[in-house]
Formats: sequence, structure tokens, C-alpha cells
Amino acid sequence: MNSRSKTAVRKPAAKTSAAKRSIAKTSIAKKSAAKAKPSAKPASKTGKLPEWNLADLYSGIDAPEVARDLETMDADCVAFETDYKGKLATGTANEDGGKWLAEAVRRYEAIDDLAGRLGSYAGLVHAGDSVDPAISKFYGDVSERLTAASTHLLFFALELNRIDDDILTRALQVPELAHYRPWIEDLRKEKPYQLDDKLEQLFLEKAQTGYSAFNRLFDQTISGLRFKVGARELAIEPTLNFLADRDGAKRKAAAEALAKTFKANERTFALITNTLAKDKDISDRWRGFKDVADSRHLNNRVEREVVDALVASVRAAYPKLSHRYYQLKAKWFGKKKLAYWDRNAPLPFAATDVIGWPDARNMVLTAYRGFSPRMADIAERFFTDRWIDAPVRPGKAPGAFSHPTTPSAHPYVLMNYQGKPRDVMTLAHELGHGVHQVLAAKNGALMAPTPLTLAETASVFGEMLTFKRLLAQTKNAKQRQALLAGKVEDMINTVVRQIAFYSFERAVHTERKNGELTATRLGELWLSVQGESLGPAIEIKAGYENYWMYIPHFIHSPFYVYAYAFGDCLVNSLYAVYENAAEGFAERYLDMLGAGGTKHYSELLRPFGLDAKDPKFWDGGLSVIAGMIDELEAMG
Repeated sequence: MNSRSKTAVRKPAAKTSAAKRSIAKTSIAKKSAAKAKPSAKPASKTGKLPEWNLADLYSGIDAPEVARDLETMDADCVAFETDYKGKLATGTANEDGGKWLAEAVRRYEAIDDLAGRLGSYAGLVHAGDSVDPAISKFYGDVSERLTAASTHLLFFALELNRIDDDILTRALQVPELAHYRPWIEDLRKEKPYQLDDKLEQLFLEKAQTGYSAFNRLFDQTISGLRFKVGARELAIEPTLNFLADRDGAKRKAAAEALAKTFKANERTFALITNTLAKDKDISDRWRGFKDVADSRHLNNRVEREVVDALVASVRAAYPKLSHRYYQLKAKWFGKKKLAYWDRNAPLPFAATDVIGWPDARNMVLTAYRGFSPRMADIAERFFTDRWIDAPVRPGKAPGAFSHPTTPSAHPYVLMNYQGKPRDVMTLAHELGHGVHQVLAAKNGALMAPTPLTLAETASVFGEMLTFKRLLAQTKNAKQRQALLAGKVEDMINTVVRQIAFYSFERAVHTERKNGELTATRLGELWLSVQGESLGPAIEIKAGYENYWMYIPHFIHSPFYVYAYAFGDCLVNSLYAVYENAAEGFAERYLDMLGAGGTKHYSELLRPFGLDAKDPKFWDGGLSVIAGMIDELEAMG
């Protein structure tokens, strides 16, 4: 899987409650270590790796400020309910209703910010060590407190959506309330799917023993798994890393170790998957969503037909993208087919040096600075202010993410850095998110979050900047070929693989409506979509049928994955505009990021002359990948 497997970029689901969204936001990405335990032993080849300082949120899980803010949260939520419940319609209809409602939204936003701070800290601590009992208890306790407090806020979005359109339109003429127009208009889009107050409260409270509990079970289970590779017992992240090792025997051993441990735990993962799919089906049915992915599309503020067009374009392009590339890669290895564990193997002619952390930092910041000094200055703060956690540690969440926390604080980036070229690209990717989150924070807690349709744009654009810089500096023909091939592989992982993941999710959630799926059946669906997407040059051997088990997005944020393909194809088109643009592109680009969630993606793309509803749009983005494969074929 793409190493950037967990990127928190948006508060998910219905905008019903500030505290509820903060809890969900932290669970989506499985945020990392708080008082991170010292890394086992710094890897000498990578240099000393940074560990983040979460004291900007709280000094520790026992800090008195945590207890104080939880008490404040409780009191503020009760007071808010007392002051506004049952009064929104009449209060807004008054002569000064616009100002009155604006003050209510302002108070709601302040609660959201505090909830975001508490929930983010608990989630970051837990992602840093999800197997420590004290940390797990802290995470669970904070989540329960936030859920309990947020029940007092649940009425607000529901009542606000019941206000008569004419009354609300008049109220929005007041500048203080007009400031929140984008948030209110987004909220009104949820109106057809709202339930009555008691049912919404039940859904909220039961989440802690429902999908949130199974999310937590997944995290603790996956972090606790051990894989026997040779004589060593490894956690999942270093085991997955062996799949990109130069030694083919190690790749095979790691793949077989993954398969063996997954097989031993298949009943647990099948139960989690079935339970969460059924939970979502129940929620969708009660709310009135017609398609299994419609709630995600609504949350992303993207039309179903746009996503369907993206998926259709990518699937139609499999033969000229992944199928063709893997045939080329097999030839480089002197084989007709590659075993699945060789899919991400380093090319025989690729450089073998480990990239030290200082070099990785310099590569990314230099690329960013070449595009925009302001962008580089923001990214540099992640290093100087200790907003990054990079070492691999037992119990730490696998993958990578950038978590926005809350506008009154700043984002944090988690990585598992091991010095590979892909790790440098992951750093560029997550810092793109981080820059985006910093720029959007000015919109406040309610309007800073960006829909997933654009949330992956900044990250993928950051990768492209870094790749282009490295390619331009590489003079050796074979190393240029290796760099280009590495970029193609990343793009295939980001576009082809993520659409295959989306197809798998659709199949699982659709079939789950008719009853539970056994682990065997889940494996069959997985092999079906993998075979279609990878093509005939990848030999899928026994054991691969259970690799669906470790993909966190399936658990934490169903149907999230198409956002990667959306972002990559969009960036390909956006970068083409950049390469042919006159002065001012960087400023327009940063303005787009700074808009956060205040504008629809179509409005934000308009200044660049891009329209995702154009059927040719996706084909244009995919042709960039195909063109790179053409270039690789020409190199021999």
C-alpha cells in the first residue's frame, strides 16, 4: 500500500456536534505519539530522527490542564444548550436575529476548537503508542467525555437546519453571520439526511460502543501483531518495509510472514470489517443515502457522477498504466512475471544509499522554496518547532499523516522514516498537507477543514515539486530512469491502487447488505480487484488474499481512498498549468489552499481553467502517467 496510508485532513461525517467531529477527526488518522517514548536506537544511516513535542497542546496525559479543559468543555456545552436549545427559530426571526445567531455560532466554534485540542491530543498520544494500557485508557476516557459533552450540542445543527429559508436568508445579510455563510450552506446540504433529535443523540452516544470501539480494536490489534521474518519478530511497519528491500529473499520472507500472521487473525479482521460495514449500512438506511458511498461524496462536497467518471477513466486506463508498467518492470528483472512481493522492489539499477534525514529535509525544503519562499517557510517550521515525529517505534501507528489538530494550535506530522526514496516523497506529501492546514487555519475551526476532493491536492503537488527538482538535478541516465520509474510507481499506487481499493470497498459494502462475508469471501473480492488492477505481469500467489486486512482507510474512513486518485489526477493537470503559467501561479495556488472549506472545489479550480466535470479532465491527468511510461519504454 501507499506508505502515506493515514492522512487526516478533514473532520468526517455529518456536522452535528463539535466534540463528535473532533473525536472522529482523531480516529480517522490514528494520530501519533504524545510524550513519545524515546526511539529504540537512532538509525545511524538516517541520522537522528525528530520526535514531536506535543506540549503545544498539553504537557502530558496527567497534566492538570487536561482535566481543567475537560471540565470547561462540560460546562460550556451545558451552558450552550441552556442558552439556545429550542430558541433558534424564534431568536433568528427577531429584528437582530442575524447578530444573535452569529454569537451562537461563534460560541459553538469556540467549543469546537477546545474539543479539537482535547480530542487531537488524545488521538496523537494513542497513535504514538496504541498498546500502552495507560495511554489506551486515556484515549478512551477522553473520547467518552467528549461524546458525553457533545450530546448537549447535538440540537444546534438540527435546529439550525429547521430554520425557514427566508428567515435565514435575511439573517445572513448581517456581516457577523455572513462570515459563517460557507459553513451554514454546507450544513444545509446535510438537511435531507438528518434524523430527529433523539435518534441523533442515540447515534452519537452509541458510537462509542459501536464503530468507534471497532476502530479502536483494529488499531490495537494491528499495532500488536508480530511477524516472524527470519529469526526476528517484527511489528507491521518494518515488515512492510521489507517488501521494498533490495534482497528478494527478504521480500519473500516478509510477504510470507505477513500472510501467515494475517491468516491467524483473519476472524478478528473479518468481524471488524463486517461489523463496520453493517453499522454504516444501518446509518445510511436510516438517513436515506441511496448508494454505499453517497455519505462520503456528500462529506467531500463532490457529485457522485464526478467520482463515477474518475473511477471509470482509471479502470479503463489500467492496461496502459499498471499493466504496461509492471510488464516493463518484470523485463528489468529478467522475468516474464513478478511475484506480488516484488511489486515495489527497488529497480536493479537504482541507487542503494540510505537517504539521511538532513538530506531529506533539504531536498523537500529546496523544492518548496523554488516554488514559493512562503511555502518553504511554513514547511520549515515543522522541523524547527518539532512538529514531526519520524522514528519507527514499537506500538506506533504505521504509515504517515498530517493531522491539523485545531486552528488555535498547529498541525503535526507522523512518519515512519527509514531512509528510502519513497520516504522522502512521503515527507514531501505530508508537509504539503501541513502547509495546507496552516494556511487554512485562519478560517476558524468550522471552515478550516478542506473537503477530501482538494485535501490531497497540496500533498500530491508537494511530491511533484520534490520529484521534479530531484529529476532535474540527476545527471546519471540510469539514476534518472530509476527516479522516473519510482515516480510512476508512486502514481500507480496513488491512482490505480486506490481506485482498486475503492472498488473493493464498494463490493464489500454492497454484498454485506445480504449477510456477513467470511474471511474467505473477503479474500476473493480482494483478489478480484487486485488481479484486474495489477494485470498479468504480477503473479498473485497464495497468502495475498488476506492483505486487505491492514488497510486502515477501510476501517477509519470508508471510501476515503478515491480522494488520492482525485488529487493525483488533478495535480497532474494543475502542474501542467504551472509549467506554462506566467507570473502569479504560486500566489493563486496558496490562495486556493488558504480558502480551506469556504469554497466548492469547482470554484477553487476556476482560476486555473480546470473543470473536473469535463469528461476529458481525468483522461488528461492519466495521460501524464502514460507519458512517463512511454519515456521509460524508450529508455529500454
